[in-house]
Amino acid sequence: MKLKELESWLQDVQGFSTPRILLEQYQTPPHIAARVLHTAQASFKDLEGKMVADLGCGCGMLMLGASLLEAAHVIGVDIDEGALEVCQENLTEAEVDNVELIKADVTRMMKDQPRFHKFFDTVLLNPPFGTKHNPGTDVAFLQTALEISHGAVYSLHKTSTRTHIVKKAGDWGVKAEVLAKLRYDLPNTYKFHKKASVDIDVDFIRFSRQK
Repeated sequence: MKLKELESWLQDVQGFSTPRILLEQYQTPPHIAARVLHTAQASFKDLEGKMVADLGCGCGMLMLGASLLEAAHVIGVDIDEGALEVCQENLTEAEVDNVELIKADVTRMMKDQPRFHKFFDTVLLNPPFGTKHNPGTDVAFLQTALEISHGAVYSLHKTSTRTHIVKKAGDWGVKAEVLAKLRYDLPNTYKFHKKASVDIDVDFIRFSRQK
């Protein structure tokens, strides 16, 4: 599937009905999701025929895209029941059947779901940035992703945290390759937002085990 076609499909994904600020719920913009997914497949062959996880799947933007790019099976994980309901609606509307949803706390996944240790070929995530609420959540999500993957992890992180994220990866014996610096258009979602939207510089990073 070509990039533009994938982005067109993702434009129809329904967003959060009542986003929760404590979970930093923002929908991944379709154009960013499409580029993340297209790169993972076109450049690295990390989706087609693979067992894929989407951590903090929210409304299903990344997991739907992975399904459309012919992943063997995609498991979406989220702690929020409301988000999972919207996600299921999106998946049903798209008529994909190689998907599964699990309600779980991503940061406790290895304690609560040890069967997933090194279970997935590829893990996708757009984690809470963890800079305004719940500091460190981005790193906790990334650590879980690396624990459940025996292959590649694709994640989005604020560019301002690049040094910290790359150092963490090195401490874990993981290679962190910044594939692109993206402009994340954060829409006016919560009451404290004063502007119609804010552009945030975000790194698109591929993590892989050093050999």
